[in-house]
Amino acid sequence: MASRGINRTELGDGTAHESFLRYRRYRWFKIATFLSLFLIVVYLFVDVSPRHNGGSWLGYTLGTIGALLIVWLALLGIRKRAMTRGRWSLKAWTSAHVYLGLALIVIGTLHTGFQFGWNVHTLAWVLMLLVILSGIYGISVYALLPQGLSDSRSEMTGPQMIEAVNSLDKQIQQAAQPLSDEDSAIVLGSLGEDPFGGGVWRRLSGSYPRCGNMAALRIMRERQEQSSGKEEQALEQVVGLLEKKAAALQRLRGYIRRRALLEVWLFVHIPTTFVLLAALTAHIVSVFFYWG
Repeated sequence: MASRGINRTELGDGTAHESFLRYRRYRWFKIATFLSLFLIVVYLFVDVSPRHNGGSWLGYTLGTIGALLIVWLALLGIRKRAMTRGRWSLKAWTSAHVYLGLALIVIGTLHTGFQFGWNVHTLAWVLMLLVILSGIYGISVYALLPQGLSDSRSEMTGPQMIEAVNSLDKQIQQAAQPLSDEDSAIVLGSLGEDPFGGGVWRRLSGSYPRCGNMAALRIMRERQEQSSGKEEQALEQVVGLLEKKAAALQRLRGYIRRRALLEVWLFVHIPTTFVLLAALTAHIVSVFFYWG
């Protein structure tokens, strides 16, 4: 499991430059590791007849620990709204969320006794793994992408980058007027297109093979090689502007791609967490119904 909107420079707790992963010298990593190793040792040395399973006393104990952890960790979304200093600052909560979430892999799997089937119990375990894996992805992108996101902006905000593209469109429209009707139609046809067109996949991949600006730039470069005189000068100006727009679009799309990579995991992590809570409830209710 992982958090959203991680603040790397949380102030007020004396650890302004300490990341949530290294919080208090890896305090929660050590706690989660100790807990996991302790439970593994217990699992190996406790004799459960005829074999380990979720219905044994150890299975119920592990299941209770796992269920309480899942509910507690799911509260991070609420906890984020109340940033405080001290022991339970947002950074501390996030660190605990990450490492105890990873410990759930051990706790949940030991709870099953490695007995799986086509039932709500295994479904809850699978959903738990999906939530954790999506959280691992979230942690990875938050650790690797923010610097690239900042670099891609070139000290410009998103609206400013869009405005730069629109401004170039106006300049290209004026520069294309001396061109022939055919060339002018090609250039003007590339203007005003949605720089993010192509859907979610295009935003995530950063690939826009049908970009009108690139198509117009390629054709105008070919025309430029075959032209002379005033036409050559007009084409040179248009090509220069199309190249500037291509750079502006690359910067804007790179920024959007990094933003999408930072956020897309939430479309899996958060909904799957709610589904997991529902499956966990069904799992617990069915267990007590069978027990009764």
